[in-house]
Amino acid sequence: MEIDCVTIDCTDPQRVAHFWNEALGWGGVALYPDGYGAVCGPPTGGTYLEFVHVPEGKVVKNRVHLGCSAESLEALDAEITRLQGLGATIAWEEEFPREVAERYCNLVLRDVEGNEFCLSGGTLP
Repeated sequence: MEIDCVTIDCTDPQRVAHFWNEALGWGGVALYPDGYGAVCGPPTGGTYLEFVHVPEGKVVKNRVHLGCSAESLEALDAEITRLQGLGATIAWEEEFPREVAERYCNLVLRDVEGNEFCLSGGTLP
């Protein structure tokens, strides 16, 4: 078994799909003909994200979220700034013991509809 896609419920699939397409630098957004969904994925194919319309807004913390990496600690601040420019907000930063925090950082951000995702930088000891 392998994962083909991750499906995300949202009230505005087009808006959320465009956010994730830009955030991940993927190949574009395809909208469902009925307007109730959208997909985006890497230009080379593979696992993609699907966004489906639901009438209710997000109410509680996600039980599943995407984990993304800025690669290095040095690149993390610039990546946070870029994502905030796309509409992301910072939810919280995880706290680690000093010896871990010197080499690794992980923040929880929210996309344009409040769905949480992680953004890390550096390496775990």
